[in-house]
Amino acid sequence: MTHERRHRTPETDEEVDVVVVGSGFGGSVAAYRLAAGGRSVVVLERGKPYPPGSFPRTPAAMARNFWDPSEGLHGLFDIWSFRGLEGVVSSGLGGGSLIYANVLLRKDPEWFVHESPLPGGGYENWPISRQDLDPHYAEVERMLGATPYPYQDTPKTRAMHEAADLLDLRVSRPPLAVSFSADGEGGTPVPGTPLPEPPYGNLHGLPRETCRLTGECDLGCNFGAKNTLDHTYLSAARHHGADLRTRCEVRGFAPRPGGGYEVRYVIHDPAREGHRTPTGRLPLHRIRCRRLVLAAGAFGSTFLLLRNRSALPGISTALGNRFSGNGDLLGLILKATGGSAGSGPRRLASSTGPVITSAIRVGDALDGDGSTGRGHYVEDAGYPAFVDWLAEVSQVPKSLPRTARFALHRLRSRLGLAPQSNISAALALLLGPAVFSDSSLPLLGMGRDVPDGRMSLRRGYLDVDWTTLTSRGYFEGVRRTMADVAGALGGEFHDNPLWWTRRVITVHPLGGAPMGRHPAEGVCDGYGEVFGHPGLYVLDGAALPGPVGANPSLTIAAYADRACTRILEQPATPRAARTPPAPADAPGHLTGPSAAANSPDGERPTSLSFTEEMKGYVALGATDPEEGRALGRTRGQRLMFRLTITADDVDRFVADPRHPAGAVGHVECDVLGGRLPVEAGWFNLFTRDGDPSRRRMLYRLHLRDPGGNPLTLVGHKEVRDDPGLDVWSDTSTLYVRVLAGHVPEGGDDGARVLAAGVIVILPADFARQLTSFRASGPHPARALTRFGRLFLGELWDAYGSLVAPARERG
Repeated sequence: MTHERRHRTPETDEEVDVVVVGSGFGGSVAAYRLAAGGRSVVVLERGKPYPPGSFPRTPAAMARNFWDPSEGLHGLFDIWSFRGLEGVVSSGLGGGSLIYANVLLRKDPEWFVHESPLPGGGYENWPISRQDLDPHYAEVERMLGATPYPYQDTPKTRAMHEAADLLDLRVSRPPLAVSFSADGEGGTPVPGTPLPEPPYGNLHGLPRETCRLTGECDLGCNFGAKNTLDHTYLSAARHHGADLRTRCEVRGFAPRPGGGYEVRYVIHDPAREGHRTPTGRLPLHRIRCRRLVLAAGAFGSTFLLLRNRSALPGISTALGNRFSGNGDLLGLILKATGGSAGSGPRRLASSTGPVITSAIRVGDALDGDGSTGRGHYVEDAGYPAFVDWLAEVSQVPKSLPRTARFALHRLRSRLGLAPQSNISAALALLLGPAVFSDSSLPLLGMGRDVPDGRMSLRRGYLDVDWTTLTSRGYFEGVRRTMADVAGALGGEFHDNPLWWTRRVITVHPLGGAPMGRHPAEGVCDGYGEVFGHPGLYVLDGAALPGPVGANPSLTIAAYADRACTRILEQPATPRAARTPPAPADAPGHLTGPSAAANSPDGERPTSLSFTEEMKGYVALGATDPEEGRALGRTRGQRLMFRLTITADDVDRFVADPRHPAGAVGHVECDVLGGRLPVEAGWFNLFTRDGDPSRRRMLYRLHLRDPGGNPLTLVGHKEVRDDPGLDVWSDTSTLYVRVLAGHVPEGGDDGARVLAAGVIVILPADFARQLTSFRASGPHPARALTRFGRLFLGELWDAYGSLVAPARERG
């Protein structure tokens, strides 16, 4: 059985061949293939295991079944809300397979598009083909036990096929990763039959049963009938020696000098479930690997790459591009009747069977058969039986007459006016025929929407810039098909409420680190290896450069299987990246403020502090600040800091020619991962060099991105007597560079420059800065006076010639 270690000490010296981040369709396949190929594999999964019988069903348990460890929630569902859409993904051992609807459809051959133009520029281009994936599709189908739905009398299944026949549409029973028979494919389906254990065992160590047709697939199967990744690929991976670690959430990673990667992660203690936890303070654990596989999903993998971008110099500018929701759209059929030739309510029984049993395919202009527009699928979307009860409760106003008749019947009985003691018929009348729920059916649409979304960081949080606007034609086509199906069944078509605001819910987010033929087109190649970073792979939905059209799980798994075949053909240790190593993570000697000490006469020194806020633009890859400002403004790459500068001893600060002070605060820059606290900071006011006409204000800040990678921001203000009155621009403009590592003073020339730009003090911020001066100690007034004289005196030395009388200048 699986077990969770409640505590693990940091493993700084641990090294394996492969670390796999995430255990969904890409991660599980990679773990099994690479472990079976003889590689040492560690899987880091943030969620917990879910053996059969552990999926919540009660309202109280479902309220806790969400993922947010900072709030004490270690549950299954991770819900994301963006400006244009909502996203639902999974957190648990087995990833999205725990909550998907089991469909294993292959991507249509014609839908592997090439040079398909996108609104706003760029192209959707697939560097792989159906022919490349076909052998891997077959292998995944075999491993997951792909089986079409075998029952012939399920009402919703028969209705979908009848509607498709009336509309002359293609319909099929897609292969499902579900065990219907204990004898395997072709055996007689019997609900609730014990399943035999596979040769590789089962990591949960609990019995499984065949499908009970309860419609609970999307909430997690408590009977083990779903052939989820924990029952299949992950159990096989463990059998071959893979180390599966749950509640381990990866925060960061970085290339190592000479090749390979260091991965940093935190552990969510099971004892903290149900209790708020400051997860940002959890200790980082470390593990080294020769290859790193990112398989945390389109949201998770892209988020990790964006947050650790500073550790990946030269990564493609396509990072964050090609997002799509795979065209997901939910619709509803209500009040179905006997069909076009029938009358009266039609029983659809949506809670009977697995969630999806049938798929109607609508053609695409690419098919070459006369179809137009962008193709899509419409599938039945069943649900658990308790949803029927909720649906009937929503019809309370229509049940009032029945309730009144039942109350009158019981009143007559209590008054002795009705001698009949058997009330079964009266109770049946009270419950009613439940026509509303029995004649309703959700429909799930998916297909080729436009992959023009952009993922980025916004104040350190993942953001998706995507709307239905450019895909409006596609979504209208899906809605027409759904309405036609509803009409063929004599029912009414209704949009889900979110569509009224033109928002959608996607359960199939794709893109963000798309594959391509070269770095200008994609983040990784057709085998998932990130351009310029050997041994780093993206093997999940993030790598797909556009929608699959059909349910994408099988394509993701086949893509990962193909990539693993290539990895196993290569040496265990990949070639090293060509980027130079970052400087060591050690501050070394820096000129900074002297430690505050009492004066010779024993008097405590007086300190002075003020707060400074600056804002501007930087660009990754730029080394010249002015160039970085221009590029950063074009790309919208902002940087700001808010620092409190403190001179612990004003007398020493004034007397020392370098005028050193300390700096604390934070830097905020989304392309560096969000908000970065200052671990150590140094500030020097008006330093002098060999040029008597120039003074410099120097800044050096040691930072660490959210993934734990060390950075140094160095900056200077150039105070010089140039032609014209430029005292304001000189004292309010900071030229900055961001260096890899914690770089000591004097080491800048040997450091790798990650970004450069210019930030400035805005007038409103300068006004606030003037009010922030504080002095503390025995002589606060004198401290402020001495600082002011120093500051103004240096400015006079630099700029006084501009205002001095002409005869003095002569």
